[in-house]
Amino acid sequence: MNELQKLFIEYTGFAVKEIQELHALSGSNRRYFRLVGEQSLIGVIGTSVEENNAFIYMVSHFCSKGLPVPKVYCYSDDKMCYLQEDLGDTLLFNAIEKGRQSSVFDEGERRLLLKTISVLPSIQIIGAEGFDFSRCYPLPEFDSRSILWDLNYFKYCFLKATGMDFQESRLEDDFHLMCKVLLQDNTDTFLYRDFQSRNVMIKDGQPYFIDFQGGRKGPVYYDVASFLWQAKANYPKELREELLRAYIKSLRTYYPVDEAYFRSQLRHFVLFRLLQALGAYGFRGYFEKKPHFIQSVPYAIENLRELLYEEYAEYPYLCAVLRKLTTLKQFSEERKKRMLEVKIISFAYKKGIPDDSSGNGGGYIFDCRAVNNPGKYERYNAFNGLDEPVIRFLEEESEITTFLNHVYMMVDASVKRYLDRGFTNLMVCFGCTGGQHRSVYCAQHLANHLSKKFDVKINLIHRELNIEQDFETT
Repeated sequence: MNELQKLFIEYTGFAVKEIQELHALSGSNRRYFRLVGEQSLIGVIGTSVEENNAFIYMVSHFCSKGLPVPKVYCYSDDKMCYLQEDLGDTLLFNAIEKGRQSSVFDEGERRLLLKTISVLPSIQIIGAEGFDFSRCYPLPEFDSRSILWDLNYFKYCFLKATGMDFQESRLEDDFHLMCKVLLQDNTDTFLYRDFQSRNVMIKDGQPYFIDFQGGRKGPVYYDVASFLWQAKANYPKELREELLRAYIKSLRTYYPVDEAYFRSQLRHFVLFRLLQALGAYGFRGYFEKKPHFIQSVPYAIENLRELLYEEYAEYPYLCAVLRKLTTLKQFSEERKKRMLEVKIISFAYKKGIPDDSSGNGGGYIFDCRAVNNPGKYERYNAFNGLDEPVIRFLEEESEITTFLNHVYMMVDASVKRYLDRGFTNLMVCFGCTGGQHRSVYCAQHLANHLSKKFDVKINLIHRELNIEQDFETT
């Protein structure tokens, strides 16, 4: 601390009036302070001279290229601490907080994200021009050794910590196969390595990039995967796709891009980055007990589930292990707490519209009374909408199929939106005269339809028949 005050006086010519330690969410052990006197600067105390040297060199180089990074003004003789530009307090992660929490990003949040992802190619390409990669720490480039370090980080700090059994030799075989795939492209570009919204500051509406001291020579896909699949970013698919298109458009200003190949290769980096992130969450969360990292685990597991919907034929055993990992009780139970539950109820109007016990105030209510009623005929009185005679009547003698197709279209759209926004409850009710035939048929068919199409919990209640059924996801 005294060294930072000394640096401040030497650089500004004035004493420090106020010192405030800043909360660091990054995985490093550096300490950050805001020093206020005649001007405000950020003081950094590091634990590694090599890492500090790398950062100071990178800042100098990037500033010479006109890239948006914080300037380093001075540093101590031993380079264990330094003073840098104060960019304020607004992390991109916090600037998009409302969007992250709701999965609905407003125009301002989208604009910040698009600006950020569009500037990334300049860091990767312009930043690499004339860059001395031998100055990087701990490695000058992204190679098989660094890949295996990260994969084993995942294996030892996360996978083994779950207590799950697996065959290490078979897992190692797939790790080596992944190395070959990830190293297919040999490019002279800068790999930021931890490019995510917590490492972007917003000042005067523009993005500035921080915490890139672990950067090295490497392929561009890694940073795109890091940013778009950040565990707690909670980007809906359409926004992630919009950001990816913006990145590719910006990248094309530097060189031609085969988009099909780019996307194919990116998938492998997304998987690799998720494993590396889980390794970090395991170490920083489970071993160092840092809550921020523990809180990120369920989001990363959910990203992993989504990614594994499409097979990675190159890594059969790894994928089998990962699928088993996503079904472990400690993750599946947490997932169920956050999973969307669709409650579907059939009812009789003459006995009242069902209450919504979730507290959301209700949902869809579809009136089935315009559909031809089998209840008019005495021969159907002993049956309900689950019985074959009634099913046959409704499907042959009424407009039930057309009616339900319209229902499917509306409810499907809501389920998709609710899933994107992280909502946990949706209610759909079908009413008819007696709550026995038409409403029962419709509720049952909607439950079957949604259970096949979406990964959601379904609670089906035929109120007047006193029947309840749960459709559990696997």
